[in-house]
Amino acid sequence: MVGMVEAQGWAAELESVFARVAGRFGRADLRWWMRDYLRGLLAPVARKNGWQLAEYAGHRTPDGFQRLLNSSVWDADALRDDVRDYVAGKLGPGGVLIVDDTGFVKKGSTSAGVGRQYTGTSGKIDNCQIGVFAAYATSRGRALVDRDLYLPKAWTGDRERCRVAKIPDEREFATKGELAKAIVTRCLAAGLPAQWVTADEAYGQEWKFRRLLEELGVGYVVVVPKSQQVKSVAGFWRIDELIARAPDDAWQRLSCGDGAKGPRVYDWASARLPPIGFFDGDEPTHHRWVQARRSLTQTEEIAYYFAYAPVTCTVADLARVAGARWAIEECFQAAKNECGLDEYEVRRYPGWYRHITLAMLAHAFLAGLAADETAKGAAETTPPAASSLSPWQRSDGSWNISCPTTEQADLVHGNTH
Repeated sequence: MVGMVEAQGWAAELESVFARVAGRFGRADLRWWMRDYLRGLLAPVARKNGWQLAEYAGHRTPDGFQRLLNSSVWDADALRDDVRDYVAGKLGPGGVLIVDDTGFVKKGSTSAGVGRQYTGTSGKIDNCQIGVFAAYATSRGRALVDRDLYLPKAWTGDRERCRVAKIPDEREFATKGELAKAIVTRCLAAGLPAQWVTADEAYGQEWKFRRLLEELGVGYVVVVPKSQQVKSVAGFWRIDELIARAPDDAWQRLSCGDGAKGPRVYDWASARLPPIGFFDGDEPTHHRWVQARRSLTQTEEIAYYFAYAPVTCTVADLARVAGARWAIEECFQAAKNECGLDEYEVRRYPGWYRHITLAMLAHAFLAGLAADETAKGAAETTPPAASSLSPWQRSDGSWNISCPTTEQADLVHGNTH
């Protein structure tokens, strides 16, 4: 009986999803093909390509699915908006918007945007397409909400090749960082109730990306490389050198969220940077931070972060946001393994967007079913005590990066009198 009730709930939710997006497909036959395609993406089909999805749906050939993806008239961006709004409604406000890219390994040279480029999917330079994505995560779950296809200069510089792949003439070269900025701006402008943004160092190291987030009034915790320069009125350091000067009691043991084996606990060191009057005014609403995460067992493994957070935020809040970044990897894995995100056979630009968006809708549906799950809170620790001679100075129970005195500066730079 329980299984029957669950199946009925599953079917009812799927029908509500169909009803939500039906208006994006102007003809009745397109709506039915969309329904069958989405059901196939959610089904236990060995490989979710056109032929196997058609066979599962009871069609003799995949021609209808190919028309749905390649030649029919409907707006994949409008469907993307529906996916984003559905996810926001299911997962609720106050979440984290996560930006990352993933690769789709392909053969040949005709698929839009394909080329030899590095992808974390295979961990090497491979013949692939790269998609820049955003996921939204709250304590209720996580799901993909936006996407853009990265086009290398080898593509955008060859307009005839672009026309063959149905890439619009107005689509010019954009770096992954520029695609990420457009995605974040689009999501926040549409009302996605994210309070934070997080990203890996490919995006976090870009000053323009961080400054955009500040202008949008959203907090961020982003990974930066160990060579990242920390520039402020307090001084000028490499971030790894600055963190190396942190006193022992600046490190706190905190959880950044739950993983498959329980809380993910690390040592964290965090310090506020002085405000920038030109940007922040006389009464800042946010603080900028430097932060580091150190493995408990492999202490040489340290990740570095820049953060921008409301003045009321704690180090534990920053750790929680930093830990949310893994949610997009879980989204990629689930969307590829369960919803056929990477199993498409389309080559043209519109087909990529259409398949990817339908797969995102399938994944969002699964996230919606699981939206009542709650995440465990981050572990709390006692604030550190005491301080030492370094740019790290204690103030109001926290750590700041402060301007050293002349004597301190001499000691830091090895000067003697």
